[in-house]
Amino acid sequence: MQKVVLIRHGESLWNHENRFTGWTDVDLSEDGCLQAHKAGQVLKKYDYNFDAGFTSVLKRSIKTMHYILEELDHLWIPVTKSWRLNERFYGALQGLNKDETIAKYGEEQVQKWRRDPNEHPPAVTKEDQRYPGHDLRYKDLTDREIPLTENLSETMDRVLPFWNEIIVPIIRQNQKVIICAHGNSLRALIKYMDNLSDEDVTKLEIPTAVPWVYELDKGLNTIKHYYLE
Repeated sequence: MQKVVLIRHGESLWNHENRFTGWTDVDLSEDGCLQAHKAGQVLKKYDYNFDAGFTSVLKRSIKTMHYILEELDHLWIPVTKSWRLNERFYGALQGLNKDETIAKYGEEQVQKWRRDPNEHPPAVTKEDQRYPGHDLRYKDLTDREIPLTENLSETMDRVLPFWNEIIVPIIRQNQKVIICAHGNSLRALIKYMDNLSDEDVTKLEIPTAVPWVYELDKGLNTIKHYYLE
């Protein structure tokens, strides 16, 4: 049996302000930093240790991982950062307050934008300052890889190759892995690991900075999963 720990980053400043974030590189809030440290303390209490870590290229994910590894005295392990673990790109919704967006477009439409695997939020243009092509960290991506908007299915299309080609071979080497990512990149991975329907995944809530342990069999099929608190 193998164990893999998934964790959503701690509360960000825009989580606190109830704003759509996506690929916007928003920092952790003060509570988010405390949540990340607490997650590390919880993992330490249960004697978890890791050989490798994986994060997105967004600071809220990177810092959460850092604080967790600091609590575990594991800052020395290799941590791979990839845009493929980024949050879903929310297009023109990024930066907008969620309640104000609901008031404008209606709760049903906003919920579709947020959770329907096949629903696209309004897109940005390449001239928009929110377009990732303006950011140096994405300079090596092709036009096709840089989104103008993104639904959950398209998030899965970038997360799953990273899981299968990069993370799975490391797990098969009996290395202990922790993945610190985002609500929707983790939702995409969990949909795959648990074979969730489109309807089921819309109901999936992932709290910030609570370690979620997956126990996997030799074929890396899910045996069970549970939160550590």
